[in-house]
Amino acid sequence: MATTGIRELKNNLSLYLRRVAAGEHIVVTAHGRPVAELRPPDSVLPAAMHGIRRAVVQGDPFAGWHRLGVRLPRGSASVLLDEERGDR
Repeated sequence: MATTGIRELKNNLSLYLRRVAAGEHIVVTAHGRPVAELRPPDSVLPAAMHGIRRAVVQGDPFAGWHRLGVRLPRGSASVLLDEERGDR
């Protein structure tokens, strides 16, 4: 297992990624303390990710929100934001 600092990793990222792709496990340190580990992904993970797709929302995603019991005060959004921020 190799160890490298953040600056060294940043300056030679391609080299370290090639080493990880070859199966090496690398510990990244900040001021001498381990903060992250670079290692090849589990063999199951990439295959499982092939079926992942971005969700597509059809229609109005906020339709029916009032049935959840949420009540908003009257006023435009800009007025409510100004009040929240203390601009008014």
